[in-house]
Amino acid sequence: MEPSSQSWSVIIFCYNEEKTVASVILSAHDFFSKSNVHDFEIIIVDDGSSDNSVAEIKKIQEQFSTNTPAIFHGENKGIGAALRTGYLAAKNENICAIPADAQFDVAELSSHLFIPEKTFISFYRKENVQYTTFRNILSYGNRKINHYFIGIQLKDVNWIKIYKSKEIRKFEWKISSSLIESEICSKLLLNGNKVIEEVSVYYPRKHGESKGASLKIVLQAMKEIMKLILVLFAYKRNIRSSSPLAVDHR
Repeated sequence: MEPSSQSWSVIIFCYNEEKTVASVILSAHDFFSKSNVHDFEIIIVDDGSSDNSVAEIKKIQEQFSTNTPAIFHGENKGIGAALRTGYLAAKNENICAIPADAQFDVAELSSHLFIPEKTFISFYRKENVQYTTFRNILSYGNRKINHYFIGIQLKDVNWIKIYKSKEIRKFEWKISSSLIESEICSKLLLNGNKVIEEVSVYYPRKHGESKGASLKIVLQAMKEIMKLILVLFAYKRNIRSSSPLAVDHR
């Protein structure tokens, strides 16, 4: 395989995943090493785990300390905060955040090691047969809110993304909950970025419980829905006002 000329920052975010976090880190390191990516880092963000995740992370970190920094939240802040921490720490050209629950196979990135300019990749889960009725209702409601109120028509805004670092750093992130991905995707599209949607296998969870539909995360997102709508309204207005085609009617 020809070496990739693009550098990568892979964020592995973890909350109480002591049984799988080490294997996910190892698989990511193995994948990029074998893919001949010339420059990559694996950033581990532990979001205040109360199990043995921190010890597992430190143990595996000793093997790859040169390109595997770890950041530990002192308390559980939620997925949005974990993503923000990882995105801010990322140094390389392409950024991808992967959960430590082993439900995504990093090998799925193999067809997208080279990302064109002003393009981001959005993976979507083919099926969610593991979801409870409640989780499916939440997912459906989230898609409708993204579509009708925010203007995003992606198949799965809450699954794996690959972003160009320089593109997502062109704007400030106002959202701190899991809706941060909706904010980022919306602003990228408003800035003229192209999205490529790619089907993804959603592997069964072997250990632990899903935190995506926890009451804390749901309440965080609900509180920020209106904030996100207002943030994007203001962002669109600023884009229109700064456009060279904008007409001054004063």
